[in-house]
Amino acid sequence: MGDTKKRWPTRLWIVRHGESAGNVARDAAHAAGLADIAIELRDVDVPLSALGERQAEALGRWFAELRSEDRPSVVLSSPYLRAQQTSEIILRAAGEADRALTIIHDERLREKEFGVLDRLTRMGIEQRHPEEARRRALMGKFYYRPPAGESWADVVLRLRSVLDSVSLHYAGERVLIVAHQVVVLCLRYLLENMDESTILSIDREGDVANCSITEFGPSQDGESSMCLVRYNFVAPLKRQGAPVTLEPDDSGAAR
Repeated sequence: MGDTKKRWPTRLWIVRHGESAGNVARDAAHAAGLADIAIELRDVDVPLSALGERQAEALGRWFAELRSEDRPSVVLSSPYLRAQQTSEIILRAAGEADRALTIIHDERLREKEFGVLDRLTRMGIEQRHPEEARRRALMGKFYYRPPAGESWADVVLRLRSVLDSVSLHYAGERVLIVAHQVVVLCLRYLLENMDESTILSIDREGDVANCSITEFGPSQDGESSMCLVRYNFVAPLKRQGAPVTLEPDDSGAAR
């Protein structure tokens, strides 16, 4: 039987998109005590806010400070507009826009689907779907699946195949993934072989910051696994004077 051991990139950066118009609308709804988050676009079409663009540019400048041979050689992005825009701005600010570096849009990196709870604040969920609020409390956020939506476990399932693809096609490369908060956490769950309680404990410590970096490097043997280098790294934003935002992608009740 041949050697089936996985091989990994030499570097893996996982970045949450910059602040989005949806994040801003969610904050406004919570501040006003509203049930609905006032945004008319499909989730896939929600763009970055002006601050989100500034955050992505700050991160791109951080990559620009690296040696060319240390910058990303492969870029994978969620197809959602806010992630696409973040990827494009990062590459432009890093001086990579003119290089033959294609952003690969992978639907498996998309945001968690919220189903009937989409665009509702925590109060809106409790008012309009009290039975779902009770069911989530019983099942826990990792396994709770809202009607027409996804659980964290569902996201993990599709991300398993993403990591298989990365291992198969991008071993030895320097891979940048731009996606969403739950995707960042679920990739940590997989790469670090966590259990439910461990990843939820990390989630409770605080939100993944917009345009923060979660970075993995090679294990001691160089290829059989990857090790966490840093998590929720926001120094690139602070260095460029871009405000750090730690906003959940939804009400916080269904994430």
